[in-house]
Order: sequence, then structure tokens, then C-alpha cells
Amino acid sequence: MPLKIGTAAPDFTLKCMTEHGLVDVTLSQNFGQYNTVLLFFPFAFTPVCAHEMCDVAGGIHLDVSLNAIVYGISVDSPFAQYAWVKQNEISIKLLSDFNKTVIKAYDLILPTLAGIGDTAARAAVVIDKSGKIIHIEQTPVPKDLPDFDALKTILRTLK
Repeated sequence: MPLKIGTAAPDFTLKCMTEHGLVDVTLSQNFGQYNTVLLFFPFAFTPVCAHEMCDVAGGIHLDVSLNAIVYGISVDSPFAQYAWVKQNEISIKLLSDFNKTVIKAYDLILPTLAGIGDTAARAAVVIDKSGKIIHIEQTPVPKDLPDFDALKTILRTLK
């Protein structure tokens, strides 16, 4: 069942590969401190995803006035994500939903993409400091990007 605006964001802990090794990132650690943007994307090492994570998401991440933490989430392994981060100088943290628990919890599953299997749909979710979902946008097709100008506008309204 799709999540609704105003409901509590499902909490999760996912792996993120850093220069110091694997670390756990728990969504609820942001609650009370930061707004959070979750950018779900199908796969690392694909052209549309590279454009989204390198160019567009980096702009949100670097705009400190928005007071938001931005995470990219895919079903790739954290090791593949890290190689992609290094190759493309991606500035946001990428979280591995390798077991597909978060895409199921957020009902953002793209079934059998390219005949490979289920993956994350391309989507953006904004969660306020209290842990409530205030915006969800799933693109109609994976090659389309979320409306990042709308995301910035929404984030500017949050305190």
C-alpha cells in the first residue's frame, strides 16, 4: 500500500560504504535534527542515475541553507555503490537496500526492470525533522527524474 503524506516514515538501517569501511545509517537518527531527502534509484553505473546523483542531487546536498540530509538508495551492494561514488565523485551518501526491505516498506518497487528483477523505482521522498513524510514523487518511468526544483521549494518551507 502506498505511503501517504503526513504518515510516519518507515525507519530503517542500511549499509553505506565509506573510506573507513561499512557503516550503518539509521533514518531515525536524523529525526529532531534534520529534514531528510531519500532519492530512490534503480541501479548504479547507469546514465540516468549518474546524472541524477552527480549533478542534480549534489546541488541539493551542497545547498546547506536547505537543512536537509540527502541519501541515495538503490538495491546495489554497498561495494558497487562505493566504486560508483569514487568513479563519479558523487557527493551524497549512497545506502544499499540489497535485501529490498526499504523499497518494499516505502512501496517503491519497480518490477523486473530490463528482465533483471525487482529494483527500486525512481522516486524522491521528503521527511521532515519530526519523521513525517511530507512529499513523495515516483516518476512514471525510470528514465525520468524527480522534479528537483519542487524538492528545493518544499525544503525551503521547512524549518
